[in-house]
Amino acid sequence: MSEAIARDLMAQRFRSFLPVVVDLETGGFDSQRDAILEIAAVTLTMDPDGNLLPDATYAFHLDPFEGANIEQSALDFTGIKLDDPLRQRVALSEAEALGEIFRPVRKAIKAHGCTRAVLVGHNSAFDHGFLNAAVARCGIKRNPFHPFSSFDTASLAGLIYGQTVLARACQAAGIPFDNQEAHSARYDTERTAELFCAMVNRYKDLGGWAQAQREQGMEEE
Repeated sequence: MSEAIARDLMAQRFRSFLPVVVDLETGGFDSQRDAILEIAAVTLTMDPDGNLLPDATYAFHLDPFEGANIEQSALDFTGIKLDDPLRQRVALSEAEALGEIFRPVRKAIKAHGCTRAVLVGHNSAFDHGFLNAAVARCGIKRNPFHPFSSFDTASLAGLIYGQTVLARACQAAGIPFDNQEAHSARYDTERTAELFCAMVNRYKDLGGWAQAQREQGMEEE
C-alpha cells in the first residue's frame, strides 16, 4: 500500500514527469563538436509522505566520439586524464553509455507511473544541450527525456538560498560538499540530486505544493 501511495504521489507531483538528475563533464562548451568525457544520472523516488529522495546512481567514462574536440583548459578544470589506464579500460562509447543510462531511466519511469523523464541539472541547459547532441549523433529514437523541458537547480537555489554556485548552494542547504571531489560527473550529480530533493521537500514542508493543489481544486469546482 505504501509503495502504491508513493507511486501515485510521484506521478502527480511533476505532471507525470519523473525527475532524473544528470551531469556531464565535457571537452568544452560546444555541444556539437566537443566531446562528452563523463556522464552520470541519479534517478529519484518518493516516500509515502511525499518526500523526494535520491534512488540509484549510474556513472560512466566515455571515449570521445570520432573527430571530437577536447580543450586542454577543460581537462585542466575537471582533472580528467584521458591516458589513465583505468579510464581507458572502462570507458564506453557514447551509444553504449547512453544505453546504460536510458535503460534504468525507462524502468524508473514505468515503476513510478510516469510518462517521461525530465532532466534536472545545475545549469541544466548545458547538460541538456550535450545530451541531445549525443542522442542525435547516435541516432537514438527512444530518448526517455523530454526534448526541451528541464529543471535548473541553479535557478531554484538562487530563488531559495540566494546562491547559484553548486558548492555554495549545497552548503546553504546543509549538504556537505568536498571541493576536491567536485567536477566528476558522479559526485556533482549526487550532490545536485540531494540539493534538488532538499529544495522540493522544503517547499512541501512549507505547505506550497499542497496549497497549490487545494487552490487548483477550488478553481476547478
